[in-house]
Amino acid sequence: MIKNNKIWSVLLLSASIVGCTKLDEKLNNTFTNQQTATALGAAGVGLLLQAAYTDLGGPFTGQDQVFSLEENTADESLVPTRGGDWDDNGVWRVLHNHTWNADHGQILGVFNGLNKINFDATNVLGFSPSKQQAAEARFLRAVSLYYLLDLYGQFPVRNPGDNLLNAPQVYAAADGATFIINELTQIQADLPSDNNPTHATQTACKLLLMKCYLNRGAWTNRAAPTFDAGDLNQVVTLGKSIISSGSYKYEAEYFNNFDVNNGTSTENVFTYPNSSGVSANNSGPQARWMMTLHYNQETNYNPNAGWNGFSTISDFYNSFGAVTPMVGVSKFAAGDISGRYADTAVDARVGGRYYPGVTDVSGQRPGFMIGQQYNEAGVALKDRKGNPLAFDPKIADDMKETGGNLEVTGIRVEKYPPDLTSAGKNYEGPAGNDIVIFRYSDVVLMVAEAEMRINAADPDALVLVNGLRVARHAAPMASITLVNPSNVEDPKTLIAERGRELYWETARRTDLIRFGVYNTIWQYKPSDNATYLVFPIPSQALAANPNLKQNPGY
Repeated sequence: MIKNNKIWSVLLLSASIVGCTKLDEKLNNTFTNQQTATALGAAGVGLLLQAAYTDLGGPFTGQDQVFSLEENTADESLVPTRGGDWDDNGVWRVLHNHTWNADHGQILGVFNGLNKINFDATNVLGFSPSKQQAAEARFLRAVSLYYLLDLYGQFPVRNPGDNLLNAPQVYAAADGATFIINELTQIQADLPSDNNPTHATQTACKLLLMKCYLNRGAWTNRAAPTFDAGDLNQVVTLGKSIISSGSYKYEAEYFNNFDVNNGTSTENVFTYPNSSGVSANNSGPQARWMMTLHYNQETNYNPNAGWNGFSTISDFYNSFGAVTPMVGVSKFAAGDISGRYADTAVDARVGGRYYPGVTDVSGQRPGFMIGQQYNEAGVALKDRKGNPLAFDPKIADDMKETGGNLEVTGIRVEKYPPDLTSAGKNYEGPAGNDIVIFRYSDVVLMVAEAEMRINAADPDALVLVNGLRVARHAAPMASITLVNPSNVEDPKTLIAERGRELYWETARRTDLIRFGVYNTIWQYKPSDNATYLVFPIPSQALAANPNLKQNPGY
């Protein structure tokens, strides 16, 4: 028997890497981590690190992962039951209603997925990585710990050399924030200084530090967040260093940040990469459009062109201001972009405009889809019963659609323009849109927020916000406040601007908590209480680690 007294699973990998390396194994022999690291070599440690990167696809790609806990529990998304579709024993409705319990499957799945990143990133540290490899592994671990702390209020950590028979140490609230901040501060200089968004960089590290400093007061008191001046100044300093670097700039086309070519985006700071037509280590982004589109919304795949589920609420849509959606145009000739920005008074982030490579191939117009939908030839689409495929903002009060309109209720959101390259063969995946985890505009908005929390009248905050709005073809604002507690969707607030810029990017729940309005009532959520400011620790996790404590109310 060969034993590894640290992490035995690496032996399976080392066997394939070392090949003819002589290990001199004997019966009951024990390898130390140093011996295993020597056998693995730099390439082997690199593979361990790549495994941790690959783990990001689990919690950040699927429609029922971090996206669901951040968006379906907020005012940006909900999943109505449509006849027999999307019921799943009510798991989607209870998220929007804030009536979930500790047995919810998505809450368990996200907890496990984030902890897999935590474990595999820590695993790298036990096998003599280079300085950069160690820094990248610690960054990936910090990403997982950030989301664990934000979603569950606590996280477990096991360091290399810890006795595996003992339960991992658990950090919560202020101690958890301090742990992550210290980690990121220590590794920043050892990370690459380039702008490659598919791996950890100094900029990605700074951005995550900004998030930690900005949310620290919410993690310690979710019901009434506080903001330390020192933390806010750190947000401004870090953010200004990114802005002044000149390394990032706004894309001329907003949806370029999410389309099949978004690997070249000048805004994306940290992403999970995908490749069209490649299945290995590729979770695929196709859920981002399949989860919301109707069954008949891509000619080549009708009636399986979408899953006809996810929608947004009309109040959130109205936070963009007065919007008159563009109607279908009869047909676009090759290369014709005559519909783009014809209505420049309307925020480009709303979408509804012609998008090359998508509208001319499928008829789809990325962004918010409302009203009659058309195919690529300009022909009005119909639902499966032959009724006009016209998306209606009104959703049943209980989110259970049973009438003749059950296929068309709800405004649909296509944030990621589908990969329709190769004659649409990548539409259902594997597709090439990289999943965006961190983006430059978040840096700008966090700086503006920190400045306003330091001084509500700071003119630089409005300059930053209006610079973003002009880039998005939206009219500048004369003034702005942080939040209107009596109207979450008030368009003249920073929380509304964050929604307009970052909608469906797995940030809304966190923002609403930090701005103190997560427990307010909005459409299709008739009541709420402070229990739901944090998710429960799954019972399986509590049984495995006695250092974890169940959150109050569960």
